[in-house]
Amino acid sequence: MSVTGSTPRPVIEERNAQPVIEGAGVHLHRAFGFHNPTEADPFLLFDDFRGDHPDQFEAGFPWHPHRGIETITYVLAGTVDHGDSLGNTGTLGAGDVQWMTAGSGILHQEMPHGNALGQMHGFQLWANLPSDLKMTAPRYQDVQGADIPEVTDDDGTRVKVITGEFWGKRGPVDGIAADPQYLDVSVPAGVKKRFKIDTYRRAFAYIYEGEAIFADAAPPKGILLEKDVMGREVNIRDLSGNRTLIHFGTGDEVVVQAGENGVRFLLISGAPIDEPVAWHGPIVMNTQAELRTAIAELRNGTFIKPAH
Repeated sequence: MSVTGSTPRPVIEERNAQPVIEGAGVHLHRAFGFHNPTEADPFLLFDDFRGDHPDQFEAGFPWHPHRGIETITYVLAGTVDHGDSLGNTGTLGAGDVQWMTAGSGILHQEMPHGNALGQMHGFQLWANLPSDLKMTAPRYQDVQGADIPEVTDDDGTRVKVITGEFWGKRGPVDGIAADPQYLDVSVPAGVKKRFKIDTYRRAFAYIYEGEAIFADAAPPKGILLEKDVMGREVNIRDLSGNRTLIHFGTGDEVVVQAGENGVRFLLISGAPIDEPVAWHGPIVMNTQAELRTAIAELRNGTFIKPAH
């Protein structure tokens, strides 16, 4: 049963991430992006890049511009070397996060590399910026995995808190316009768990290991959780598995029932911006006129603004 006064969020859509090729030939799976900019407002795009064939990802994402958004890169395996037009360089390793506020504009590159086994796995999320912050100065927050708090519940559920506050821990990334909550969640086999999310936030989950049902009832196939009056196993819903995106409706909690192999997923939410979106590749503004200005500045060499 739900906690008194709580309202589980219904699942309004489930869909599989689709294979695409981006950058200089990086094979990845896109959960959403470039179609309906309002479906996950304030988030615009979510990519899952993973593989164990370096020839399918090591060409990377050479120099390209961003303006008007924030990009959030979370690495699970392998490394990502990055550099930008401001002279910043660095490497993200397994467990590390980079939250880049592109703001008024930046040119950068991201070059993934496999680990000792040739494996690479990471995620990139794009978050929109409101109109009054579109032209803010660029900013980086590079966070090492060791600095990301992890909490473990009595039933073995583990949550890494990348940003926002959860179970008394606050993530190290701060000052983000959309007031996001970004959690990496592991729920053991057969465990049913509830996660509180403020009602004003838009929320989605992305499964990347195992399987689960995101609902307040209906245990998954293959797990004896409940019996009916005749003593028969009650299993009436299929599980959602690897590379599944789940969009939630309104409510103040997300309910998940892990399958027999457990489940690991990202649970991400943020405050909607509710502003017009004019979008051209890695540049996201509010009007077509602003887009034309950005493209003209790219051509004439005035895209990067001087620091104040």
